[in-house]
Amino acid sequence: MKPSPTELVILKHLWRTGAQSVGEIHAAVQDRLGWSRSSSRKTIERMVEKGLLDMRDQHGLNIYRARAKKIPTLAALIQSFASEVLDLDGPLPVSNLVETQLLTGDELDELEEFLSEASANQDPA
Repeated sequence: MKPSPTELVILKHLWRTGAQSVGEIHAAVQDRLGWSRSSSRKTIERMVEKGLLDMRDQHGLNIYRARAKKIPTLAALIQSFASEVLDLDGPLPVSNLVETQLLTGDELDELEEFLSEASANQDPA
């Protein structure tokens, strides 16, 4: 499932911080998204329905964590951008992403592997 741009903001936050409540997530993303708490809550609930987030009850408080895995999700988004926007036949080189604060060196290596595998699976045999 490909997250929307606003869903991606929430996913990136949860990938960095781990599981949090709606209030904690909202406080972290409200400046960037300009949303009310109810908009954040509705989006988070929709993300649970879509399978992007998991929810658990902890002492009467709903806690959410990213169910969508970071590397496969980013690889799908990058591959989509490369093919749909840039009309590239192969993967976008991961070397273009070395300045990102979202990924560690090991995660960049893993992302490069995902993109290479995805590209190989698309090539006609």
